[in-house]
Amino acid sequence: MEHLAEREGQTTADKMTELGMLVVMPTYNNVKTLARTIDGILAVAPKLLVINDGSTDNTAEILKSYEGRIELISFEKNKGKGVALRAGFKYTVEHNYNYALTIDSDGQHYPEDIHLFVDKVITYPNSLIMGARGMKEGGAPGKSSFGNKFSNFWYYVETGIRLPDTQTGFRCYPVEGLKKIKLFTTKFELEIEAIVKLAWKGTPVHSVPIRVKYDPNERVSHFRPFKDFTRISILNTYLVILTFLWYLPKRLLKKNIFELIVREVKRSDEKPLKKSLAIGFGIFFGIIPIWGFQLLVGIPFAIFTKLNKVLFIAAANISIPPFIPFIIYGSYKMGELILGKPEVPLPELSEITLEAIHTNMVIYIWGAIALAITAGALATLVSWVVIKVRRARKVSL
Repeated sequence: MEHLAEREGQTTADKMTELGMLVVMPTYNNVKTLARTIDGILAVAPKLLVINDGSTDNTAEILKSYEGRIELISFEKNKGKGVALRAGFKYTVEHNYNYALTIDSDGQHYPEDIHLFVDKVITYPNSLIMGARGMKEGGAPGKSSFGNKFSNFWYYVETGIRLPDTQTGFRCYPVEGLKKIKLFTTKFELEIEAIVKLAWKGTPVHSVPIRVKYDPNERVSHFRPFKDFTRISILNTYLVILTFLWYLPKRLLKKNIFELIVREVKRSDEKPLKKSLAIGFGIFFGIIPIWGFQLLVGIPFAIFTKLNKVLFIAAANISIPPFIPFIIYGSYKMGELILGKPEVPLPELSEITLEAIHTNMVIYIWGAIALAITAGALATLVSWVVIKVRRARKVSL
């Protein structure tokens, strides 16, 4: 891509043509700003695809006046921004484009800023480029600022990536990345679903500062605070569950997990007690009898208490399959110490079955809780001593 950046005299449209970039704009009842937005886009971009999402105002007449200058997909009834964007993505795949640059039709974005995305793509090819609105500028409403902070937080939890603006509609998607993901949402929440799933598939993510304008006299927003926040919250719940059960452990394991653990143990900016508590609570959640939900419950706990998440997850993996029979057997023995010997003898380690677990369920549960507390406390103490001794030796040297 360097040749594009170095070539003198190229317009933004020339670069977009060479990059294979198509501007995609869904629209629904934005008659006040539609023509101005289209004119602004056509002044800088070679191609524009408009998806008329069942508009009931004069949108169709306005679009007809651009016949031959734009590509058009029209829905008879309103289906939602997510469906419109998915139609646009499908179009870019079918017509062999490399990038889909999306922009809203409500007048909040400046089409002249398209060149910022083009230059960013040249520097970071095959990346997702997100516009970063100055939410304190341009008259952004308070609900937009709150919603953006809310969305940014959950995006970080789900991907480990910090972005200043996850709700902007001004962004550039790599089509190769879109081919690798399946999208199912239909409204505004699709814009969250898409960027999370692209990050999960390894698509690099970058942001670029953009201008924003909120004119209450002409801008029409179709975002419904209660309904759409609810839909976004449901989506985030689904994404967070997948994150804790699969993508977060996978993300950690993609790195050299042993080097990562050693590096976290050696970190000098974190107190030994904080590290040892992360290990101890990791052991605790790995043993506690909530099989299948240890990480789902434990990781939010680690985030809330600001424990070292790498050490926590590493310790919680004491419950991996090779260790499970030993944990169950140890739980039985601990339960026997607390409640006394059961009428039905406990199974030997080699004889543990689901039926045996069910028969001695009360003993197992109480024993597992006691074992989790005991093992977690011991792990905290031992790891604290080891870390302190190691740090003391390092200082003496």
